Amino acid sequence: MNKRIFAILSIALSLITGTSAQEKILWYDKPAEKWMEALPVGNGRLGAMVFGGIEKETIQLNEESVWAGPPVPENRNGAWKSIAKAQASIFNGKYVEADSIMQTDVLSPRIAPRSYQTLGNLNMDFQLKGEAENYRRELDLDKAIAKTTFTLNGVNYTREVFSSPVDQVIVVKLSADKPKSMSVNLSLDRPADFEVATVGKNKIRMWGQASQKGKHPGVKYEAQLLAVPNGGKTIAEEGNIKVSGANGLTLFISAATDYNADEPYSPLTHTLSAVCAKQLKAVSKKTVEKMVDEHQTEHQRLFRRVTLNLGNSGDVNVPTNKRLEAIKQGADDPGLMQLFFQYGRYLLISSSRPGNLPANLQGIWNQHLSAPWNSDFHTNINFQMNYWPVEICNLSECHEPFFDLLEDLVEPGSKTAKEVYNCDGFVVHHTTDVWHWTAPIGKVQYGMWPFGSSWCTQHFMEHYRFTGDKEFLANRAYPILKESSKFLLDWLSVDPRSGKLVSGPSTSPENKFYAPGTDKEMVRLDMGNAMDQEIIWDNFTNLLEAAAILEIEDDFVADVKTALANLSLPKIGSDGRLMEWSQEFEEVDAGHRHMSHLFGLYPGRQFSELQTPYYIDAINRSIDGRLANGGGHTGWSRAWIINFFARLQNPDKAYENLKALFQKSMADNLFDMHPPFQIDGNFGGAAGMAEMLVQSHLKDENGETIIQLLPALPKVWPNGNVSGLCTRGGFTLDMKWKNGNPENVVISSKNGGSCKIKVGDKTISLNLKAGEEQTLTRF
Repeated sequence: MNKRIFAILSIALSLITGTSAQEKILWYDKPAEKWMEALPVGNGRLGAMVFGGIEKETIQLNEESVWAGPPVPENRNGAWKSIAKAQASIFNGKYVEADSIMQTDVLSPRIAPRSYQTLGNLNMDFQLKGEAENYRRELDLDKAIAKTTFTLNGVNYTREVFSSPVDQVIVVKLSADKPKSMSVNLSLDRPADFEVATVGKNKIRMWGQASQKGKHPGVKYEAQLLAVPNGGKTIAEEGNIKVSGANGLTLFISAATDYNADEPYSPLTHTLSAVCAKQLKAVSKKTVEKMVDEHQTEHQRLFRRVTLNLGNSGDVNVPTNKRLEAIKQGADDPGLMQLFFQYGRYLLISSSRPGNLPANLQGIWNQHLSAPWNSDFHTNINFQMNYWPVEICNLSECHEPFFDLLEDLVEPGSKTAKEVYNCDGFVVHHTTDVWHWTAPIGKVQYGMWPFGSSWCTQHFMEHYRFTGDKEFLANRAYPILKESSKFLLDWLSVDPRSGKLVSGPSTSPENKFYAPGTDKEMVRLDMGNAMDQEIIWDNFTNLLEAAAILEIEDDFVADVKTALANLSLPKIGSDGRLMEWSQEFEEVDAGHRHMSHLFGLYPGRQFSELQTPYYIDAINRSIDGRLANGGGHTGWSRAWIINFFARLQNPDKAYENLKALFQKSMADNLFDMHPPFQIDGNFGGAAGMAEMLVQSHLKDENGETIIQLLPALPKVWPNGNVSGLCTRGGFTLDMKWKNGNPENVVISSKNGGSCKIKVGDKTISLNLKAGEEQTLTRF
């Protein structure tokens, strides 16, 4: 240890890393005019978008399992016979022929739309006239409450909305500071497939079965609205509730479906009406104050684990949309960026809790019956990107729904592997949904890509690396890594041109090239695409690492070692770029949004300046080429680029692309836009910001985790602090920095272990016991 650089104290000093309450609030000075201006609340299962209207208010509702249903794509049994022909065609340079064979004989039709759907709308028609004053609507990320306040005719009105993870209901609290000022007509509706009825004097039922214009019947659902007024008169009839002259009013919304996550095609048999009524009966026995307290306590248990202060909070008295507009005009606003970071954590907590479905393309917030891309689980990057921040941002429990879904796909994915590919193990392609189908579908440009499963298994290993949970490694991570590796071992074939093992035929997700020897005829499939080979490398190395930890040494592990040693690796082209395909094909879209061949940089760990410096220049050239030709034009693609440059430890480029995410791909409510709305850019952007502050993906020659502090800190964040970020090896980090250098760092260990702390060229080794903290100062 170099004591001249570091002073290590056995008792840690707490860092002051908090931010003020106002710095965790999105706020606006007028109601939302459209859905992409409304504010989201969620408890993992139930979501709502709050518009903040004055005379009329609409709250759009979601329940995570409201899905239209089957039929779903079926496997093309025996397709493997044609796959062998297509492989031979590619090896012989007949790319057009290979595309045709795979399209005709292997891929199943895409059945759409089915889609995740809106639950419906709560409509509130207030009996108000006149001009409102002192208007404000806000979303408090720390409290997880959306609030609207204004003054009208001398009365101060307050409307608060939250989705309780404790009570599993959405709560709408309406209040006024003068008696008998609350009058409102209430109703529930939906764009299609619903019936409504009043129950007693203060409840509305809405029920139906999700479909697509009467086709694709899916889940049966029910929602119930309970109105609890304080004084006044209440009348319920014909599916509406009218409250007149009340002092205040609280609304409770419950919802349930018959979706069965364990067996999707065997609906649950519970009575939906009884389930909803039971939830409402339970909350009717509690005070709203108690519900708020329990809701906030549970939310803050997760949310408050991480704080971030980038040294300049900006003007919190300026509405969020105007601050965003200033960034779009070129201004810097570190405070808005730290708000965006915490917003990403808030959205993940609100859309992915243990026991729920994982966050889909829109999280849980979707206004459509037929959503863009069905609002499904796109596993060729988008689904994974949703979970990039989960471990580093100290929300490990929120990873559980992701793991649950992948494990549910093993059985159908094994059937697809056998029937389509004649392979062992399991396979998932570019997308799936709550019906757990795994067949390759649609066009070869996106559908012929059997790597959704292999990529997703990376998350299991990452969860172990961050938590050190050896039981999880043995019982969940290793088994699913093995099932994926089984498929890959059978899927690989020997390239007669090199003698190396290659994957294919497959696409480099959603991209295409001109077939050699043709008049610019576009094709999509190759053997040995860079991303394929990088994902296989990642899957095999993860399995071998897990096997070593678990002391497993058998024939299967030996087979993986042999295959890894013979695996074809990505190539560098004559122009110095990392090649996307096995050959230097002419690109059709040089600025394509997918940068698939850079998987090995991020989220993979195959390429780094430390271990593979010869690849780094080629990677930089590839990114520069994409950006020069218009790449990064979607929100999630731009978020990926932030992570690339963070890994490359290029703070200027990382910040430039973070700012571009705000300028080009962000709505007023800070939702990411593909366009249209996709939530992955929110999650990917938050992950990128964390990656700019701390990295831990590398190990030294002795296998010790290297924790790099401030590896990509931009000049506009010279002073700041962060607490609660997690690293691989089971460490948690609190850090204060000044003038771009760490000033005070607290490292704590969950399970005990050693690591190396790296700041620039300076390195120190630490060895901590479980629960121990050490403080580093005098950098």
